[in-house]
Amino acid sequence: MDSLSLREARRLVLRAQGFGAPPKGGVGPGALYRQATRLGVLQIDSVNALVRSHYLPLFSRLGCYDFTDFDVLAWGKGRARKLYECWAHEASLVPAEVWTELHWRRELARQGVGIYRQLARFAVEQPQVVAETLAAVVQRGPLGAGSLAQRTDKAGPWWDWSPTKLALEWLFAAGEVTVAGRRGFERLYDLPERVLPAAILAAPVPTPAAARRALLLRSARALGVASEGQLRDYFRLSPADARQGIAELREEGSLQPIQVQGWSKLGYVAESPNPGRPVHAAALLSPFDSLVWERERTEQLFDFRYRLELYMPAPKRVYGYYVLPFLYRERLTARVDLRAERAQSRLAVHAVHLEPAGLDEEGREALAGQLRALADWLGLADLQLHGPAEVLRAAVARH
Repeated sequence: MDSLSLREARRLVLRAQGFGAPPKGGVGPGALYRQATRLGVLQIDSVNALVRSHYLPLFSRLGCYDFTDFDVLAWGKGRARKLYECWAHEASLVPAEVWTELHWRRELARQGVGIYRQLARFAVEQPQVVAETLAAVVQRGPLGAGSLAQRTDKAGPWWDWSPTKLALEWLFAAGEVTVAGRRGFERLYDLPERVLPAAILAAPVPTPAAARRALLLRSARALGVASEGQLRDYFRLSPADARQGIAELREEGSLQPIQVQGWSKLGYVAESPNPGRPVHAAALLSPFDSLVWERERTEQLFDFRYRLELYMPAPKRVYGYYVLPFLYRERLTARVDLRAERAQSRLAVHAVHLEPAGLDEEGREALAGQLRALADWLGLADLQLHGPAEVLRAAVARH
């Protein structure tokens, strides 16, 4: 196969992203880990209007699961720890085995190359602060920036971070410390040898070129079919590194080029494409879900123009503050503005905006079912529809 129709491309993408394949035997730690590994990256975001974003992608694909099972994978101790935090696609959780594949990026931080220039300059100019911060983590870790802040600390020009916070972030970028856990949303830092499984730390470190090829392959498998820019974006590789890596993967036969209907740029697949049967999925998606985080790709695949409006002033918002796309029958069919009102134990549906093709009765039932499941998963007793969500009134009443 040397070309894909748009429908075939959507199917390939949805299947690669883990939709339409409910787990056998329930949603326990094993199913969560397999899905997290399949995606490769779970983006972290601080907004808690509904639930922290890194929890949502696995719910979207697997349904209700125990938050504790996820937390053990992400921040547990010993061999139970299967994921770790790093800068991948923004702040992210990735499979622990990716630690060696990102060694080269930690080396760039040590050398102060590219985006790490300012952090490395701080480390050079303030070596005592860095040394004292690391010593405190060694002696007292895991520690948050708040625990280490000095009374004399003043916010600096870099995101208003204090010297202690800057020191921790440089140590984190360079791999001297990693995230042991979180208190609320505050990172708690500790030494990698006290956080990550020993086998991960002892694994051979690939060359930078081999590591970037491995990351590109992870991206290709997670995306199903993707252009060069989309492969690069998944782990935020540089254009030059991505071009070189893709050329090497093509030469060895690990990546194959393919034309996709309507795409102006060549696509790539990591294996012989098999779109298969229709993907039956109904899912509410985090605004930071890997299916939709690359906005141009979302438009190409689904004819769905999606923008984050939570950072806009309220009068400029079109769809709402925290808006989740709704995936149904291989299309993005609606936008749902949601809020978890925890004090009232209520999931508030502030608006439902249907796409031009609309939703048939079965689709509305599916959306209502997903909203009820989401409320149950979050431990919210009530589901409240506001005016712009009235289109779901009858369907919600049946759930």
